[in-house]
Amino acid sequence: MREVQKSAFIAIVGRPNVGKSSLLNALLGEKVAIVSPRPQTTRTRITGVLTEGATQLVFIDTPGLHRARNSLGEYMVRQVGSSVSDVDLAVLVTDASEPWEKLTRAEMDLIEQFKKLDLPAVAVLNKIDLLKDKEQLIPMMAVLNEAYDFQQIVPLSAKTGDGVALLRKLLHEAAIEGPHYFDDDMLTDQPERVIAAEMLREKALCFLSEEIPHGIAVTIETMKEREGANGPVIDIDAVIYCERKSHKGMIIGKKGAMLKKIASESRTEIESFLESRVNLQCWVKIREDWRNSEFSIRDLGFN
Repeated sequence: MREVQKSAFIAIVGRPNVGKSSLLNALLGEKVAIVSPRPQTTRTRITGVLTEGATQLVFIDTPGLHRARNSLGEYMVRQVGSSVSDVDLAVLVTDASEPWEKLTRAEMDLIEQFKKLDLPAVAVLNKIDLLKDKEQLIPMMAVLNEAYDFQQIVPLSAKTGDGVALLRKLLHEAAIEGPHYFDDDMLTDQPERVIAAEMLREKALCFLSEEIPHGIAVTIETMKEREGANGPVIDIDAVIYCERKSHKGMIIGKKGAMLKKIASESRTEIESFLESRVNLQCWVKIREDWRNSEFSIRDLGFN
């Protein structure tokens, strides 16, 4: 007898840099969202799909909730709000690596949305691998218990995987009878060119100085497969946009060294994701103050 199909849409939310994208990747067992030690790495909603047996979990990784300082920031905040209103369950991710006595204003704002929607939610205390004394979790769990009627509070480490299986089990139990909305072998709804652009942006975030990363965007201009001498090759032309002439020079680096480093590291990861050899060509262009331009934000793919 065929098992009854179940599904659930789950939003992963929290303030910037608490490890939401790392948790999504850990739950899926594959990398679909970029990860960086810098806050506000995720700019849009990325959907990850996990199908195990008759149950399909659809995860929405959202930008970190923060005070918007430009049009791009306003777009990111809207993404969080719309994500929470469309799901069956929310996972609120907090950072347990530095013990705290109260939630931030951004976290309380999210919880207020939970209350308005009467939304089932699970709380996660992430980065427990950085805690020397696990008893420090107790007062943080008490704060979460007081703030909202969470179904469960799960301490875990997205980095090491400790506690991730327990969270995945809880999320399976939250699924309700209903169809699978995506093919069972699907990992993400993001087009390959979007994932490739994000992987390139991730490397730029890792290698560039503090003042540049939030002012860059990456687009894939062309992505075509051809037959090479030793099998298929995917030719990718990418553009890294920055806001200032001085930033362009820093991205390119002395004699092109920085751009070559970003492109080389990105190509290796993109090849692994696409399971094909890749010929990656990168250019750097200036688009002044694009984060404050509604036209530029749309034109660069933030729809």
